[in-house]
Amino acid sequence: MTASRLGLRFAALGYLAMLLLVPVAFVFYRAFEHGFGYAWHAVTTPEALHALELTLLIAAIVVPVNTVVGIVLALALVRGNFRGRGVLNAVVDLPLALSPVIVGLAFVLLYGRGGWLGGFADHGLKILFALPGMVLATAFVSLPFVVREVVPVLREIGTEQEQAAETLGAGELQTFRRITFPAIRWAVAYGVVLTTARAIGEFGAVSAVSGNIEGKTQTLPLYVKAQFDGFDTAGAYASSVVLAMLAIAVVVTLRALHPKEETPMEEAT
Repeated sequence: MTASRLGLRFAALGYLAMLLLVPVAFVFYRAFEHGFGYAWHAVTTPEALHALELTLLIAAIVVPVNTVVGIVLALALVRGNFRGRGVLNAVVDLPLALSPVIVGLAFVLLYGRGGWLGGFADHGLKILFALPGMVLATAFVSLPFVVREVVPVLREIGTEQEQAAETLGAGELQTFRRITFPAIRWAVAYGVVLTTARAIGEFGAVSAVSGNIEGKTQTLPLYVKAQFDGFDTAGAYASSVVLAMLAIAVVVTLRALHPKEETPMEEAT
């Protein structure tokens, strides 16, 4: 039994190493094979810095919005009782089923000239090939993550404590703040991590609606692709390292905060 368990563990670790660790390690190696100075120069050019700033700006807009909307949708799906709840549940999963390129094309058809909402451009509100279109596309593809993390937790905790709070005279907002949110906070946190990772790394939908204009509408993933296509592989790898470090920083921050929140002594006090 012990040998079989060890074999399964080694097989799982080997699979993860082959699928994740080795490719990421190779990217880091190629980024720094010419020295740290070359990699630093590659990621501090004006175009690279603008791409990084734009990527972080889109994430800073999308993540809070999708967090609030995700919590509201999760509450509606679990606590609500209305017609069309099954349809809403299916619509939430739609971004996971559709290819991001199709999402981007749909936004082009919707907001482009001749589209249903194409008239916004005539009134001075530019959606396509500008920040609003990139934010909308990123928000669409990253919408389900908070919802799908929170829904199972809401179902597990039930409604007994919430009903007791309402019986004692607590309002809906107070009940959510004192009872519901503390119970789902880590589900929300993990949903935020997934949403952040998707928002930072989104390529397909953003490439369709942004126009990929260097120094204007080029996010860091698009910049990596442009550098690779331009045979600047060192710059592409160095920028990829920046994306990887952003994702690692988000995960490490969450894991660093988690034990503090889960300490029994602190909860007792």
